[in-house]
Amino acid sequence: MSAADRVLLADIGGTNARFALADIDTEAPLIDDSVQVFAVADFPSLADAARHYLEQTGGSARNGVFAVAGRVDGDEARITNHPWVISLPRTRDALGFEQLKLVNDFAAQAMAVSLLRPSDVVQIGGTPWTPASLSEDRTYAVIGPGTGLGVGGLMIRDGHPYPLQSEGGHVSFPPGTPEEVRILEILSDQFGRVSNERLICGPGLVNLHRALSLIAGEDPGPMQPPDVTARAAAGDPRCMRTLDVFCAVFGAIAGDLVLTLGAWDGVFLTGGLVPKLLDNLQHSGFRQRFEHKGRFSPTMARIPTLANLHPRAGLLGAAAYAMAFYRSR
Repeated sequence: MSAADRVLLADIGGTNARFALADIDTEAPLIDDSVQVFAVADFPSLADAARHYLEQTGGSARNGVFAVAGRVDGDEARITNHPWVISLPRTRDALGFEQLKLVNDFAAQAMAVSLLRPSDVVQIGGTPWTPASLSEDRTYAVIGPGTGLGVGGLMIRDGHPYPLQSEGGHVSFPPGTPEEVRILEILSDQFGRVSNERLICGPGLVNLHRALSLIAGEDPGPMQPPDVTARAAAGDPRCMRTLDVFCAVFGAIAGDLVLTLGAWDGVFLTGGLVPKLLDNLQHSGFRQRFEHKGRFSPTMARIPTLANLHPRAGLLGAAAYAMAFYRSR
């Protein structure tokens, strides 16, 4: 493949725009030394940021796959935490591309599973994971706490990967202990309906800490997610308990997702909080609550739970998407 035939990849969030090039004729399509990161606030549009990347790196491409942290509605996407509104045809024409694909960032996170290696993941209890070729049918769940809670899946059928997009982070929170019932009552007073995302994400750490403080009859005062993790690391008992509850609930939700999707081949934990809480996940009730599914507990004990620690999982998923879309053309 010539340089001009490479595919431009983007992973766009509310703060950063990550770009790279892909060579889809190789088994490892993401070109690692092509990765660049820019602040989205420095550019009036995605097309301007992409053009800047190509000019700065001297790269070229005829096609693109852009993963965006927001809802993709036909030919338009809106970044959830940034004012960019992305028009597919206008962006494609501004860059002089032949084709451009806009995909949700969690569709990319799901597609990344098809390119992960054992060295990219860390096992969280249970059964080890061995990657399978695309010739073998598989169903995986993908769940990731960051600013919110992303939920999706990946089906591999007849040699082709199919990402499953969902808004599963907004499923109602199901308490599993008396303490969690009380947490639900407190959060219900604050939010009305309580979704899983109210607990399992960065702001969810603060919600959990506040609820646990109110249960103890104390006002925690203003907190930010880094405050909770930093104080837990320093030995603060309530912050440590907050992380314990977070991990246990996360495990229960991940297990429910496996049952919902029939994802018997494994669940991948992704998102910004997973690397930061890796030790907590490994030494908490995460796996116990994941497996605790009544008559299905023996089945759940055989399912891998894996922390995805690939440093550029969004771009890797965009590269997998490029392989699936452009190789078939």
